[in-house]
Amino acid sequence: MGKGQIKLQEKTAIVLGATGLTGGNLLQMLLTDERYIKIRLFSRNSIGFTHPKLEEHIVDLLDLETYKTNFLADEVFCCIGTTKAKTPDTEMYKRIDFGIPVSAAKISRINGIETFLVISAMGANSKSGVNYNRIKGEMEEAVLKCGIPNTYILQPSLIGGKREEQRMGEWLAKQFMKILNFVLVGPLEKFRSIDPEVIAGAMVWLANNSYDQVKIQSDEIKKIYHSHFNTSVTN
Repeated sequence: MGKGQIKLQEKTAIVLGATGLTGGNLLQMLLTDERYIKIRLFSRNSIGFTHPKLEEHIVDLLDLETYKTNFLADEVFCCIGTTKAKTPDTEMYKRIDFGIPVSAAKISRINGIETFLVISAMGANSKSGVNYNRIKGEMEEAVLKCGIPNTYILQPSLIGGKREEQRMGEWLAKQFMKILNFVLVGPLEKFRSIDPEVIAGAMVWLANNSYDQVKIQSDEIKKIYHSHFNTSVTN
């Protein structure tokens, strides 16, 4: 390394949920980020392409404990999530939205991983009467109990973007939110829909910088992204 050159970090990241909308955006960012030399994916299905940085583990995500010897990294990005329409069985729904992130956090703690980022949802509350919000709230509490030093819980509002699978109810909600976004101002701004690349970019920034909040809602996610990626706020 020549005089005056800054040695790049050589980090390894684990991504859970790389085949999803936000996880896919996150993966592309990490692959082009020179601070990362290896990206370990733990997925149920292959992402369908190769890259020198990629290390794919096709696994049963509901049994992550089995793969803990390979669950080694500097940072874990958990982008796991399902919907009632996609997973109508309430027990399976909880095994995914609660079980996978919490299992990942526990393994991270055991393996000495000091940075853990997970996508939750706005309205997450373990005391909520709404099943979706309650499970997200319970997940947040369980993740925090693991005591990972740098834990960040992102609480986005409705996530925009085009999914491969068609969900009519979600599509209609997104169209409605596009209109509603114009009147959601001031304290209501946090309820505006949010793009997946904004969440992904904020996650990457948080993994590499200190931040004084653990739970970060949509408006703060957008501020982080637009402050550090030189873009204008469009939603």
